Amino acid sequence: MPVLYHHPASAASRFIRLCFAEMDFEADMIEERTWEKRAEFLRLNPAGHLPVCVAANGQALCGPHVIAEYLDESFGVFKRDRRLLAEDPYKRAETRRLIEWFLIKFEHDVTTPLTRERVIKPQMRSDDGGGAPDSKVLRTARANIRQHLKYLSWLAGSRPWLAGDRLSYADLAAAAAISVLDYLGEVDWKDSPQAKDWYQRVKSRPSFRPLLSDRIRNMPPVAHYADLDF
Repeated sequence: MPVLYHHPASAASRFIRLCFAEMDFEADMIEERTWEKRAEFLRLNPAGHLPVCVAANGQALCGPHVIAEYLDESFGVFKRDRRLLAEDPYKRAETRRLIEWFLIKFEHDVTTPLTRERVIKPQMRSDDGGGAPDSKVLRTARANIRQHLKYLSWLAGSRPWLAGDRLSYADLAAAAAISVLDYLGEVDWKDSPQAKDWYQRVKSRPSFRPLLSDRIRNMPPVAHYADLDF
């Protein structure tokens, strides 16, 4: 059985979990706290980043982009209309662009600073950089959320799905990133009705149910997190 090393506050991990569920790909889940820098985990991925999928043959696949491409090449080609990467090269390029937007740019601007300050630092020892959240970092990240939600709303309002006519990796990457913020209560949905409608559609899919059951250690989600009609 393949094994996925993940963390519930990691958008990249959530993305791959959604991909697994959409493709009916089963794996054992191991929660990894990367800030502990476990030697066993670093042997699998010296970069120390999540997610990491160890295939049944023992091969370690490191990072969301690598794992997603592996899934498409190995299993996606058999999914026909459920394939998460289109066959058209330009549509594939647009999907990959949006994966990069939400798992790299959005991650840098919003997800990483918020989760570091609110989730990770309180769990770290003070001599390793733990402690109280930095209010300046939080203010900057929260200002960035508003700009990214405007772009997400434009995408959701101008296309059936974010990258085109069908659900794709782009939707799963964006929903994974948004779901972390939604868990923390950082999204003001009233100003983004188009983004909210799109997120409700993705959130209602069976693949999303395990994410709605997630709990971050010592931090319960906001009340509406698992509500499909929020």
